[in-house]
Amino acid sequence: MQKLLGYMRAASQQYDMIDEGDKIAVGVSGGKDSLALLCGMAKMRDFYPKKYEIVAVSLDMRFGDKDGDFSEIKQLCDKLGVEYIVKPTGLASLIFDVRKEKNPCSLCSKMRRGVLNNTAKELGCNKLALGHHLDDVAETFIMNLFNGGTLDCFMPVTYLSKADITVIRPMIFARESDCARVARKENRPVKISVCPADGVTEREEVKQFLSSLEKKYGNVRSKILAAMQKKEINGY
Repeated sequence: MQKLLGYMRAASQQYDMIDEGDKIAVGVSGGKDSLALLCGMAKMRDFYPKKYEIVAVSLDMRFGDKDGDFSEIKQLCDKLGVEYIVKPTGLASLIFDVRKEKNPCSLCSKMRRGVLNNTAKELGCNKLALGHHLDDVAETFIMNLFNGGTLDCFMPVTYLSKADITVIRPMIFARESDCARVARKENRPVKISVCPADGVTEREEVKQFLSSLEKKYGNVRSKILAAMQKKEINGY
């Protein structure tokens, strides 16, 4: 956990992610990454130089038109001293049953983000923390390069004028393996995804591609981030 906290503090300070008095909504899907983010944001309150408060928010996609079980995450939030909100949605039915999306991930991500933004504002939050890590940075960069021919990626800090909220990504220096290690060692209640698109996405293909490159070229993902920082690509 200390290693992850070091990465999170470094990113937060380098990119001025947290200001005194912030109220930050933490998006919690129940996967290892979001749980690591939640625990990290909760523990950083004890030593970060700028005081802030957090509230955890989960979106219930309602797969199969059934309410999801978030009871274990609620227990974790109670233990961490974090307010926890579950927002019911009809996104699963809309995306898979009504629209029958063949490539659902992009639309799903945009719609979930919109609901998260609105929910955060309803809760009086001025910022939204998301669990993207270094692996996500590299994968998104490669996907944008191959699909659109652009050198682009999401930014560490993004102000969304329409939603009037700032999105921060405190784990961008951490590897996915760091998140997995925290979830495993601290016995966090990782939810198994029931999304029918899980594991068969373009992002999964890029993940495997980068892993194959690392066998020959070493830590490719960190090298991509370093290159982005040197060229100041998209705010890095």
